[in-house]
Amino acid sequence: MPHTVASQLALAIALSVGASCASHAPRGRVPTGPASRAADAAMLLVPAGAFIAGSTRDERERAYADYLAAASDDPRHRRKGDDDLGPTADHARAGRWFDREAPRHHASLAAFLLDTTPVTNAAYAEFVRATGRDAPAIDEPTWRAQQFVQPYALEVARFNWTGAVPPAARAQHPVVLVTHADAADYCAWRGRRLPTAAELEKAMRGTDGLTYPWGNAWDPTRTNGAHRSRDTTPVGQYPDGAAPWGHLDLVGNVFHWTSTPWPARPGSYTLKGSAWDDHAGVGRGAQRHGRPGTSRHAIIGFRCAADAAAP
Repeated sequence: MPHTVASQLALAIALSVGASCASHAPRGRVPTGPASRAADAAMLLVPAGAFIAGSTRDERERAYADYLAAASDDPRHRRKGDDDLGPTADHARAGRWFDREAPRHHASLAAFLLDTTPVTNAAYAEFVRATGRDAPAIDEPTWRAQQFVQPYALEVARFNWTGAVPPAARAQHPVVLVTHADAADYCAWRGRRLPTAAELEKAMRGTDGLTYPWGNAWDPTRTNGAHRSRDTTPVGQYPDGAAPWGHLDLVGNVFHWTSTPWPARPGSYTLKGSAWDDHAGVGRGAQRHGRPGTSRHAIIGFRCAADAAAP
């Protein structure tokens, strides 16, 4: 059964403060620290069974209309007659973003556990310290070479770590600037794994094929998107945006790496959700896109999953 808002808040608080009494890590694995053990303890069950996946043409058309309505109020977008090369408010339709979705269909999955929130900087810092992994960071030439649209100085540099230390006051923000391999290795270090795209879709939509985790209509008050500060926020800040089984931040804050390959491009993986710079339409349970696994992006994070029988 879905958790109540009160229990969701309690789990988010537990994740942020850590759990000093967690059990020992499995043999052969570097023990995780308090924030990571708290994430293990706060994983929520998605039960086995059928769910509705994908979308109809009408649903995609509504998503394009919702995106245009929201993006039209965004001052970053080029208006008719402007000379700059910024994106137009209808660039979701121009790019056929939602045409990539699977047709609406019924699917079924085994039970699994999924982190309540995205992995935080604090939790990822434990992994960096324990394993010597490079901390999340990217310089401007490397960022530009990836050809992402976010301006480096304004919307990327603030996420760079200094050595093994996350940016100031961002310990409980979701970690970004991590490759697919970084995310997968972190989950393996915890004895977990990355979720599949289907698992995230089921967690987002429940059994009834909800458009968004909270229902079928876009509600900007329930998520951290482009209508807010255009930055990450501490995880779990929007309990009213909780998904059917209590998971938080499945829409907004950061996209999520999955273990599912993106078929259109070798070496790429499917992303689910939406991020701090996205509008309505993006982040629907059916929506998906792909990025090269080597990407380090300011809008991509992740969370871990486990088979339901895992300890």
